[in-house]
Amino acid sequence: MSNRKILVTSALPYANGPIHIGHMLEYLQTDMWVRFQKQRGHTCHYVCADDTHGTPIMLKADREGITPEQLIAQVAKEHTRDFSDFGVAFDNYHSTHSEENKYFSSLIYTRLRDAGHISSRTITQAYDPVKEMFLPDRFIKGECPKCGAADQYGDGCEVCGANYASSELKNAVSAISGEKPIDKESVHYFFNLADFTEMLSDWTTAGHLQPEVRNKLAEWLDGGLQQWDISRDAPYFGFEIPDAPNKYFYVWLDAPIGYLASFKNLCDKQGLDFEEFWAKDSKTELYHFIGKDIIYFHALFFPAMLQGADFRTPSAIFAHGFLTVNGEKMSKSRGTFITARTYLDHLNPEYLRYYFAAKLGAGVDDLDLNFDDFSQRVNSDLVGKVVNIGSRCSGFIAKRFDNRLAAELAEPELWFEFIAANEMIAEYYENREFAKAMREIMALADKANRYIDEKKPWLIAKEEGREAELQAVCTVGLNLFRVLVAYLKPVLPTLTYSAEVFLNSEVHGWIDELKPLLNHQLNDFIPLMTRVEPDKIAAIVEASKENLEKTAAPVVVKEKQFAPIADTIDITDFGKLDLRIAKIIKAEAVEGADKLLHLTVDIGDETRSIFAGIKSAYSPEQLEGRLTLVVANLAPRKMRFGLSEGMVLAASGDDGIYLLSPDSGAVAGMRVK
Repeated sequence: MSNRKILVTSALPYANGPIHIGHMLEYLQTDMWVRFQKQRGHTCHYVCADDTHGTPIMLKADREGITPEQLIAQVAKEHTRDFSDFGVAFDNYHSTHSEENKYFSSLIYTRLRDAGHISSRTITQAYDPVKEMFLPDRFIKGECPKCGAADQYGDGCEVCGANYASSELKNAVSAISGEKPIDKESVHYFFNLADFTEMLSDWTTAGHLQPEVRNKLAEWLDGGLQQWDISRDAPYFGFEIPDAPNKYFYVWLDAPIGYLASFKNLCDKQGLDFEEFWAKDSKTELYHFIGKDIIYFHALFFPAMLQGADFRTPSAIFAHGFLTVNGEKMSKSRGTFITARTYLDHLNPEYLRYYFAAKLGAGVDDLDLNFDDFSQRVNSDLVGKVVNIGSRCSGFIAKRFDNRLAAELAEPELWFEFIAANEMIAEYYENREFAKAMREIMALADKANRYIDEKKPWLIAKEEGREAELQAVCTVGLNLFRVLVAYLKPVLPTLTYSAEVFLNSEVHGWIDELKPLLNHQLNDFIPLMTRVEPDKIAAIVEASKENLEKTAAPVVVKEKQFAPIADTIDITDFGKLDLRIAKIIKAEAVEGADKLLHLTVDIGDETRSIFAGIKSAYSPEQLEGRLTLVVANLAPRKMRFGLSEGMVLAASGDDGIYLLSPDSGAVAGMRVK
C-alpha cells in the first residue's frame, strides 16, 4: 500500500458563539476519516481555524463592550476546548484573523485583479444613519412586499418564499438601531465568476463532488453565474483591500482562504513544504468536509478563485446534511439546541462519536439524533457487545492465569475471518460509509459473543482439569476483542487507548498487520464504558432550556408589529381564489436555500410542486402526510430552484411560522368556502 499525502479541512466555525452538536457532526465525521487515513499509514494533515471576520462579530463585540480581537480570542479558547474534549485531533487550529490569512487573501485578490477578474462599480445600499454603517440584507427587517408577513429579512420571505431586494421591504428598519435605513451610494469590488464558467462546468463534472451536489451545481451553472460582491465598507472587522482605502474583504472571501493560511502556519511550525500541497501541479490530495448549506461558496467561488490565482483546486468536496434532534430542527424552546459543552457536562463524548458513525453515509441526507435510538445503540453495541467481550474473558485470565494468555490460538480460522474483513471495512471508511463499517464491525462482535456463548467459559471454569481449555477460549475471545477495538480506533480513540493499556499492546497500523497476542502478559482489566443513563439525557435537555433562559436576545430596538390590515376586497375578489385542502405527499429540503422546503401536494385531482418558506419551523418529516390549505389557482412562478405551482397558507408571529390545517374529517381536494 503506497503512502498517500493528504490535506483535509473542515468548514471554519464562526467565532461569534459556542460549538453545538450540529457543528460536531462535521468535525467528528472529518476526524474519524483522518484517523482512519493515519491508521492506514498515510501522511494526512487535518487543519481548521476560527472564522473571525464580518459584521456580526463586530456588532457582538460592541454589545459586550470589548474589541473584536478580545471576542475572537475568548471564543477560540472555548472552541478548541470543546473540540479537544470530543477527541477531534486537528494537526493545526488557527484563525482567519492572522498574518498568514491576510497575506494569502491579498495575494489571491491581486492575482485575480491583475488577470482581469475583478471589476468595480457604484451601487446603492441601505445605510443605517444612527450606526453610520451599510447594512447587509440580514440586518434589515420589514414586511414582505409579496404577502405582507411581518419581521422578514431583507433577502427573502420565510412565509411565502418570495425573493426580493431589501429595498422592496415595506416599513423596513435596521435590526441594529431600529431606524429606517436610507439609500447611499458606494463603490464595490466584484469577482467576475462568469469568467470561470467553462472551467467550473468541467471541474464540477470530473468526479470531485457527490452526485446530488453535482446536479445542484449544474442547475446554478445553467442559470448563469453572477458577479460576486467581495467588498464591504467601513466600519467592518476584516482585512482592508489592497489599494482600496476603507474597503474590506467580505468575510466569505477570506474564510476559505483560511485553509491555506492554517496549513501555512503548520508548515512553518513543522518544516513542511507548502507548495507541495497547494501548487497548481500538486500531486497530493486535498479534501474539504462541509455542510450542504455552503456548497455554493466551496464548489463554485473557491475553486474559481484558486484557479484564477494559480493555486490547485480540491481533489473532492464532501458535503453532509443537517442534524435534527428527535426528528425536529434543533430547538431552544424544546431543550434540544444542545451545545457541545452541555453534552460534555453530562455524557461521554465517545457515545456521540459512535452514534454519528452508526448513522453517517456518503451522501448529503440529514441525520437525526433520536435519544431513544442513541441510548439503545450505545448500550447494545458498545457496552453489550464489544466491551462485554473484554469483561467476560478478562476475569478468568486474571484469576486463573495471572493475566497471561495461552501460547497457541485455539480457533485460527475464526481469527482469520475477523482479519479478512479488513478490506471491506477499510473500503467503507475510505468512502465515508461509516454506518456500513459499523454494521460490519458489530456483525463480527456478534460472532465473537456467539463463540463465547457456545464455549461457555463460566461452566468450563467449574470443572477440574479444563484449565488449558479455559485459557484457550478466553485467549481467543480477547484476541477477537482486540481486532474489534482496532477496527473502531478511528471512531473511539479513547476507548481504544484504554483497551490497549489493558491488552498491553498498542495497535499501530491497520488490521491486516495484526498478529494474535499469544503467551502475552495483560494488565488488569478496567471498565471501558458504562451504559447511557436516561437521567443524563434528561439533564442535557433541561440544561439546554436553562441556557436559553440565560442567553440574551439579539438587540432589536423596535418592537415587532403585526402586519396592518390590507385594503378591503369585495366578494367577487375573494371568489377568484381557489382554496383547496391539500395532502403533503413529500417534503424535502431545497439545496442552496436557507428557508425553502419543496412540497409535493395532492389537491384531489392532481399533484402540485410548491416551494414554501417554512423550513425554519418544520422539518420534512413533520410535514409528510399532513393536510394543509393551498391557493390552487395562483399563477405558477419560476424560482431559481424550479417551478412553484401554488402557495401553502401559513400564519406568522413572534413565536414563528404556523401552517394552516383543516379540522379532522377533511380530505385532499375539498374546496374551502
